[in-house]
Amino acid sequence: MKGLRKILIPTDLSENSRRALLYGCRLAGEDKASLVILHVANELNAWEYYSEDLAFIQLGAKPWPADRVLAEASLDLTRFLEPSLPSLKNTASATKRVVLGPVAQQIAAVAEEEDADLVILSPRRHGGFRHLLFGAVTDQVTRSSPCPVLSITPPLPSKSWRHKWAPVLFGWQRQRVANV
Repeated sequence: MKGLRKILIPTDLSENSRRALLYGCRLAGEDKASLVILHVANELNAWEYYSEDLAFIQLGAKPWPADRVLAEASLDLTRFLEPSLPSLKNTASATKRVVLGPVAQQIAAVAEEEDADLVILSPRRHGGFRHLLFGAVTDQVTRSSPCPVLSITPPLPSKSWRHKWAPVLFGWQRQRVANV
């Protein structure tokens, strides 16, 4: 198996993606690989409303310039990376990139441009209906990526613990011992 030279870690600035970032830092530290941390800016944040009172119904909203959206997203990414700086120092090098566009296509395009050896994602667990309508970004990236994709998900609680908290949370009292 060849060693990893470059690892791409896309992030949506959530705690789930922080898990993938820390995992990628550990892998990069072991293989002396460089990291590329990617944030795909949300196109919905590119709209500015001029009236705070009528922001939700105003139709004449104007979009922000693309450079402003990218600058704001870059600041958000920097704030997201600050708690992870000690882990990032263990890697050979770490760079950040911010792009604007469809998430899955941009992740695959940056993986190809950067000649990444691995993409590490941390998907969100969505319900069935949303998944049927939109699909998962992880699925789309896995199909279109030029390199392997590693999916890091937070562990689910074991089956023995899944339903034990329902009586405590909802106030249901169980009779523990039969009255004789």
